[in-house]
Amino acid sequence: MISNKSIGDSGEIDVIAKILCPNCKRKLVRLPEGYPLYDIQCTACYFKAQVKTSNNMPSDTLFGAGWEIMNKVLKAGYPIPSLIANFKWKTGQEIRFYPFIPKENLKRRVLSPTARRANYKMFNYTGLTNLPYFKLYSK
Repeated sequence: MISNKSIGDSGEIDVIAKILCPNCKRKLVRLPEGYPLYDIQCTACYFKAQVKTSNNMPSDTLFGAGWEIMNKVLKAGYPIPSLIANFKWKTGQEIRFYPFIPKENLKRRVLSPTARRANYKMFNYTGLTNLPYFKLYSK
């Protein structure tokens, strides 16, 4: 069985292999594992983004990450990090860049008491079909 972590890691590698920085068109690199909020950054400018990979066609909802760090960022008044969504399915792929995600597009959820990370607070990105985005790659 393929883990969510391995899907995410391979999705990040796939993104940096296929696209350049949306801001300056230079190379992107992965940030160290456990780096809060962001997964990739540009080698030349200050661009950073969260990367989420889904093995499905583009959809309205994506699984997010842990709620606690996001909640602290929101309480401090910072914007939600930009999102690069890597949608991969049998017959195609599309990589989208969402530069701005409003707070109302985050939906909190809690893992079940029997989950490996029991009662862990997380969030989903929702309403993506109604948000503006840039198509960075399509196959």
